[in-house]
Amino acid sequence: MVDRWRLIVVENAMSFGKPGAQRALIAAVQVLGLAVWFSASAVVPALRASWHISETASVWLTASVQLGFVAGAITSTALNLADRVRAHLLMAVCALLAAACTGVFALAVDGLASAIPLRFLTGVFLAGVYPVGMKLTGSWAPPARRGLAFGVMIGALTLGSALPHLISGLGDLPWRGVMSAAAGCAVLGALVAVTLVREGPQFAQGTPPKPHPRYALAMFGQRGPRLVNVAYFGHMWELYALWTWLPSYLIAGHAGAHVDLLSFIAIGLAGVAGCLAGGWAADRFGRPRAAVTALVVSGACCVVSPLFFTAPMNVVVLLAVVWGAAVIADSGVFSTSLSEVADKRYVGTALTAQTAIGFALTVVTIQLVPVLADAVGWRWAFWLLVPGPVVGALAMGAFGRERARLAVANA
Repeated sequence: MVDRWRLIVVENAMSFGKPGAQRALIAAVQVLGLAVWFSASAVVPALRASWHISETASVWLTASVQLGFVAGAITSTALNLADRVRAHLLMAVCALLAAACTGVFALAVDGLASAIPLRFLTGVFLAGVYPVGMKLTGSWAPPARRGLAFGVMIGALTLGSALPHLISGLGDLPWRGVMSAAAGCAVLGALVAVTLVREGPQFAQGTPPKPHPRYALAMFGQRGPRLVNVAYFGHMWELYALWTWLPSYLIAGHAGAHVDLLSFIAIGLAGVAGCLAGGWAADRFGRPRAAVTALVVSGACCVVSPLFFTAPMNVVVLLAVVWGAAVIADSGVFSTSLSEVADKRYVGTALTAQTAIGFALTVVTIQLVPVLADAVGWRWAFWLLVPGPVVGALAMGAFGRERARLAVANA
């Protein structure tokens, strides 16, 4: 019976062994596995009412996941796990463990004291899902198509992150039901990863590389990776704070009756469209130009957000959709660029280190936005995010000039 099951698994893996099919499967794992990321954030209003906690305290339901992700990513980086362990197995195990943490939260937790450690552990295990998925995607995508391939993968991340909002918005589920559904999605993602996903030929290297715990620091000594990373950090300064606090901004601006579905449309659907457009533009017009354009648009949305605060609903929807598309459109571009300028032996480590530092920054802005909102009101709160896209656009512009200079020198 066991041998027959192994034969079925091998046959299924071989039938899905084409690059396009593998990239689709990896994207599916991302959608399903990352559904647990914002599962608690999507039910914060219900948790605040049930547990009698303040808005400031509820921030830790998201911030603890980000901190856990950073801790997990740092550990993975130091051990070079993404380059030294079979990637599909690492992703499957981590998705399953993240699902287990979310399932325990849904079934047994009754307050922040036990919720925050579980959310922290969820973040730790998600560090073995998202960056590893990026490496797997790159392994099945040649450089000429890698921009769009990463755009699809980041679109899957976006859709998975927004999935709890859809679950909450479409049905009258209690918060435990929403989180249980998210945990079930992650379990399904783990099954897909372990049975059907495999690593592609682009980063094939035979035996695993030797441990290099300092590579994450060494790559900052090179101008190309350094500029790409700085641009990514500016992007992350804005991204997760917007995703976390967009519902609160909409509620404060009197769009509360539609907040769940509007958040899913802006973060999920518009975000996926933005990822695909950004990935296509990166392959068509170049990585720097695509990223700078997205950063300029999202930065402009930050600047004008006070003007849209109490605007008519159709105008608010327009801002939310444009911002939701632009704020994530460049994410895959940074991953693509880093995979092309980093040491090929340690691409997984480079991507994991990049996300570790980027997600550490998100904890700062997630914490500061509601503090600013308490001081000056939600109308002006997103002005805190403006420096991120400004710094990102400047760094990515410099990266583009550096690449052009090297192309001329090597001609």
